[in-house]
Amino acid sequence: MFKKVLVANRGEIAVRIIRACRELGVQTVAVYSEADRQALHVRYADEAYLLGAAPSRESYLRDDKIIDIARKCGADAIHPGYGFLAERDDFAQTCEEAHISFIGPKPSAIAAMGDKGVARATVTKAGVSVVPGTEDVGNLSDEDLLAVAPGIGFPLLIKATAGGGGKGMREVRSLGEMPDLIKAARREAEASFGNGNVYLEKLVEGARHIEIQILADQYGNVIHMGERECSLQRRHQKLLEEAPSPFINDNETLRQKMGQVAVKAAQAVEYVNAGTIEFLVDKDSNFYFLEMNTRLQVEHPITEMVTGIDIVKEQIRIARGRQLGYTQEDIKLNGSAIECRINAENPYNGFLPSTGRIEHSLLPTGPGVRVDTGVYPGFEITPYYDPMIAKLVVWGETRAQAILRMRRALAEYHIIGVHTNIPFHQTMMDSHRFMGGQYDTRFVEERFDMHELDANKAVNIDVAAIMGVLAAHAEAQRSAQIVRRNVRDTSNWKWVGRWERIHR
Repeated sequence: MFKKVLVANRGEIAVRIIRACRELGVQTVAVYSEADRQALHVRYADEAYLLGAAPSRESYLRDDKIIDIARKCGADAIHPGYGFLAERDDFAQTCEEAHISFIGPKPSAIAAMGDKGVARATVTKAGVSVVPGTEDVGNLSDEDLLAVAPGIGFPLLIKATAGGGGKGMREVRSLGEMPDLIKAARREAEASFGNGNVYLEKLVEGARHIEIQILADQYGNVIHMGERECSLQRRHQKLLEEAPSPFINDNETLRQKMGQVAVKAAQAVEYVNAGTIEFLVDKDSNFYFLEMNTRLQVEHPITEMVTGIDIVKEQIRIARGRQLGYTQEDIKLNGSAIECRINAENPYNGFLPSTGRIEHSLLPTGPGVRVDTGVYPGFEITPYYDPMIAKLVVWGETRAQAILRMRRALAEYHIIGVHTNIPFHQTMMDSHRFMGGQYDTRFVEERFDMHELDANKAVNIDVAAIMGVLAAHAEAQRSAQIVRRNVRDTSNWKWVGRWERIHR
């Protein structure tokens, strides 16, 4: 087992990895930017080192500084988490050259599958169906993209070849709007991943976004861990995920078929460690390879909840050279899990990001509830990074129970100081279409009923202030219900008993 692991990330995923290392008895090293000096992952780690200024390009994307810190502190492995350097094959290669284990796939696999254009060409050769789009594996100029777009057909998507999370992605409905959207997609991709290359892909309307989690070791063993439903998105950013998918539900044949294709795609590049194969599934249950994320996914906790397998620990064990501890026959889906991404954004104002200091945070607890977070009361939400505050995850024996449990957990979750999207998730849990599993990737933007959310827009400020004061007063009164120490050295009852004996 590794002696010391450097976590090259921040926020909740850095805390998640540190906790897994602690349970394995491995020391941890955190890195942080100026904006994250007081971050939770810095406090949790055994050691912490400053990277640089707040912008990612000067801190979390500085692979040279991270490698230098790893050498100085004696870390024998680096876990990249997700985002930042997680899908950079050159960073994985640098780790290898520095004789530091990279907890993730081999550089060749990242290069083949991390670049979306190369991935499409690779899996096509392996006989896997892909969504129609630009099949070229090289960089395409703006003029090239404009020339091939009419042949693919509108609507289509401009997508970054590197990274994920909806960054560097734009939807195009006509050729006229395409030049500006290409430039915008390139700028966002360059800022997020240090790579402005993009490609085109046909937009499959009415489709579901379903992904398969895989694990693979260096001995050729590859397994899939069932699917996750990720169709609830806004502007191509995932908002809520669940496992298993209500669309696949009891269709074990479709589940195994998609799982086998995912395994086949991973084997095509001799993949090692944890990864995710993403598919688009149409109304007729036809599925197409979308992309492969050569890293840990944000939504991995719901797979952990329904399989009972700690994916982060498995990543570390695999990177250490151990065989998979599970076979395909061992993977059984138990119950249902839902994850709500709790973001610092205002759902009453176009979901604009909200920054500021978290004054108070009350986390939900109880059976089947898990909160992965990297913030605490007093923590500052800055504009430099992703606005996600936490991942609220629940498990239930059935999907219906999981929905009821999520309703309860959302009602218990209180954050004061910044706006959050908790009201959005509460409205979603009450949506009849969601409860019936009748949604696709366009549901939130086109068919989700936001009436209840909008109805609460006109909040009376005076009433809100009075309610806040009353709540604070009630909380203070509750905490004040204590028994004060008696001025005598004993209780009044004993004192009265002594007085009565004296005067008999």
